[in-house]
Amino acid sequence: MKYMLLIYSDESCWTEESRKACMIDSMEIAKELEANGKWLDSAPLHSVTTATAVRVRNGNRQITDGPFAETTEQLGGYYIIDVDNLDEAIAIAGRLPPATKGTVEIRPLFPLPEIWEERARKSDA
Repeated sequence: MKYMLLIYSDESCWTEESRKACMIDSMEIAKELEANGKWLDSAPLHSVTTATAVRVRNGNRQITDGPFAETTEQLGGYYIIDVDNLDEAIAIAGRLPPATKGTVEIRPLFPLPEIWEERARKSDA
């Protein structure tokens, strides 16, 4: 089962030193997961100050700076993992350093229909 782990925290709670340590520790977990065939992708995101939001309402495109919602925690990164079940995803999420300062939201990914998977395989070849 594929899951996306969405990393949320208040950007102001990270010093440059703690952010760097978090990334190093997170990369080690990613390497371990990859070695076990469970890691698919992960990346930190730039600051929410770099975000652009696009909405289309009544056929009109609206572009604004920043995220869609005003919150105390911002989306700071993600993991995509392929594990046996939700319990395993929860165990991994609990090991991620950002879980100590924010929230790791776990969301199952809808499987793509076979035609899209086949199309993706052909484009990778």
